[in-house]
Amino acid sequence: MNVYFDPALLGQVEALALRRNVSKSAVIEAAVASFLSGDTSERMEAALSRRLDRLGRQVEGLDEDLAVLGETLSLFIRFWMTVTPPLPEAARDAARAKGAERFEGFLQSLGRKLATGDRFLREVSRDRTAEGGADVVPGKDEGV
Repeated sequence: MNVYFDPALLGQVEALALRRNVSKSAVIEAAVASFLSGDTSERMEAALSRRLDRLGRQVEGLDEDLAVLGETLSLFIRFWMTVTPPLPEAARDAARAKGAERFEGFLQSLGRKLATGDRFLREVSRDRTAEGGADVVPGKDEGV
């Protein structure tokens, strides 16, 4: 049997055959058998199910990350509001200027951190793993 394949498709077949260490005929035979079998929809459904499961796990991880970030921010704000005394009127302009300077430094530091791809929650996870994963009770262990 002589069959014509588009050169790009033939290149893909050759690459797959090399990766799997099988002949091009075996790759094509498996593809035709899969095409002709009636269980293609079942395979597609199983593959889709696996992908959805993986996406579900990723969303659960994101949900946990957002919960950690929300708790971190709320604890920081509560702590900051508790320990920061009101400023006298004479010191407010200097405090605003210093605050603007610090915020600019924060933004630069944040930009560098985001550029490296090493995120805070990954650092926390690595630190917790290195420490043996001891549980911290929010609001209790932080002295808030």
